[in-house]
Amino acid sequence: MLRATDLSYPRSGRPLLAGVSLDVSPGQFHAVLGPNGAGKSTLLKLLAGDLPASSGTISLDGRALPDWPLRELASRRAVLPQQESLRFGFTARDVVALGRLPCAGLGAEGDTQVIDLALQAAGVAHLADRRYPELSGGERARVQFARVLAQVWDGDADAAAPPRYLLLDEPTASLDLAHQYDCLRQARAFARRGGGVLAVLHDPNQVMAFADRVSLLREGRIIACGPPLEVLSATTLSALYGINVQRVTTPGRETPVIVVDPAAS
Repeated sequence: MLRATDLSYPRSGRPLLAGVSLDVSPGQFHAVLGPNGAGKSTLLKLLAGDLPASSGTISLDGRALPDWPLRELASRRAVLPQQESLRFGFTARDVVALGRLPCAGLGAEGDTQVIDLALQAAGVAHLADRRYPELSGGERARVQFARVLAQVWDGDADAAAPPRYLLLDEPTASLDLAHQYDCLRQARAFARRGGGVLAVLHDPNQVMAFADRVSLLREGRIIACGPPLEVLSATTLSALYGINVQRVTTPGRETPVIVVDPAAS
């Protein structure tokens, strides 16, 4: 389990996070939802170990995050940041191969197979030999998603293998509608195989469709956490975003749809 307890993180004297506690369990897709500036990306960076918390603790499977050797930590959790700045003339395959650097035990042939499978899972196998800087923004985002999948690939893991974790910061932001759902389906499948997923998202309908749990973050504090059907009420979302929304149930759908209230002014 990836566990944060009472995290706080200030910047320029202002608390970006205050008293945040959150668990990401193996087998679970945990979404974080909230308005711009709520502290979502800061929370993900703290959980990844990229920022030090000013107070509180973070542990991975019962071991304090700072106590993990960096290479070992990298083999257990992969981070998809909101922005990337890679501009070297690597091919898409080369970029995905970077995800295998902290991994050991499969050998060159095994790594090649994992890279091929990750490219396929992210829907970018046809781009494998293209130069990364020449790809569109959405294509680069999918290649980066393939990279993190390759880093914590679990397709052949046995039941005794330690769980692995994906930390995804707005993974669908640059993607068209079809690829947004492909990405989230792959993340959900990773969780169903026993991995843990934390994803910062902006669309409550995606949270409703794919997440097992959701934490609502506002002004650096978690104001609600639980199953999406319970947490994502019209009242709570209206208060979170400051706009009137409705939760609409339609025949034949397992989950309701969140829509902006057409009567809202």
